[in-house]
Amino acid sequence: MEKQPIITDDVMQFIVFAIESAAEKSGVASPELYNRLQRLGLIDSYLVANYEALHSQGKEYIADAVLEALDNWEKKGEKKK
Repeated sequence: MEKQPIITDDVMQFIVFAIESAAEKSGVASPELYNRLQRLGLIDSYLVANYEALHSQGKEYIADAVLEALDNWEKKGEKKK
C-alpha cells in the first residue's frame, strides 16, 4: 500500500493558493482545475511532493508550473490511449 503524504496546514494553504492562481491565470473554474489535477494524481505527486521547492516562488511562477505540469500529464495520458 502506498504511503499517503502528511498534509500540514501550510501545505494545504499552498495547494489552495496554487490551484486558485492557476485557475485564475487559465480562466478555468477552480473546482474544474482541482478535479483535473486530482484525476491525474498531480496534487500529491506534484504539489505536495514539490512543496519545498515551489512554495517560496511567486504567484506567476507557481501558476505557470501547475499549468505546465497539468498540460504535460494530460498529453501523456492522451498518448497512452
